[in-house]
Amino acid sequence: MIQRRIDKIGTGDYHRGFLGEGHMAKAIIDGQDFSDTDPFIILMDDKLDLPDGAPVGGAHPHAGFETVTLVLKGDEEHFKTGSLELMTAGKGIVHTEEITSKTEMHILQLWLALPPEKRWVEPSWQLILKEDAPTLISGKSEIRLYSGSSNGMTSPLRNHTPFTLVDFKMEGAGTVTQNIPARYNGFIYVLEGNVEIGGTNVRSGQSGWLEHLTSDEETEIIFHAGAEGSHFVFYAAAPHGVEIVSHGPFIGDTKEDIMRLYAEYRAGKLPHLNDLPESLKVQHHRTGAIPR
Repeated sequence: MIQRRIDKIGTGDYHRGFLGEGHMAKAIIDGQDFSDTDPFIILMDDKLDLPDGAPVGGAHPHAGFETVTLVLKGDEEHFKTGSLELMTAGKGIVHTEEITSKTEMHILQLWLALPPEKRWVEPSWQLILKEDAPTLISGKSEIRLYSGSSNGMTSPLRNHTPFTLVDFKMEGAGTVTQNIPARYNGFIYVLEGNVEIGGTNVRSGQSGWLEHLTSDEETEIIFHAGAEGSHFVFYAAAPHGVEIVSHGPFIGDTKEDIMRLYAEYRAGKLPHLNDLPESLKVQHHRTGAIPR
């Protein structure tokens, strides 16, 4: 089996986020080179320590892609620690992200491109809580699966784009593996400690991108955690191989798509997430972890 290697290391700095005081944001993927990160558009690391004060955030639209929000630390009211929300914006949706009180949170939010043939699907929403995500506990390692498959587990998440998302935690030195098709584009983002892949070390705060391959073979990534252990998130997905047009909260195939979406939003034609039929809002359930 082909052993995947790291092709490049990404670093970034936190800056003051759009929510103002107490919001620090870092772009892991900044959206500047989609042909290289396809189908990943943007990935933001957001740390919030917001004081009491005027409400921040609010209602805003999206269309043409999916938001994938992994909650590393939640407020335990609207966002539960360890939960994952996937919102398929599709042909257009409005949702509200408003904070009205003192809040501490840490989230990773990914913008994932929809395949061109599914760009304008009906909007939908999915949720997996931490306790419902398939989890494998083996020795000093904990592998929590949110999308795709990993180490004999399969996620219940319904995907338009073949997509793998796994949270790996390792206490002390150790080794874990992950298999993905060769054509998948993938990377890790290290939250704590360090991890070595194919001779390349990726440290806390860095992303490590896998080399690009094009065959249909299965490949393996071997992760070696350092002596202090590691906590990292692994993302991989099938690229679409087509360019996108990105402007503000919208993704399209042409500039005309973007103009149409803004017109529909201004005319109040995009539904709110809260008003979607229950059949399009799914919370997935699975009980317990798998010891090994």
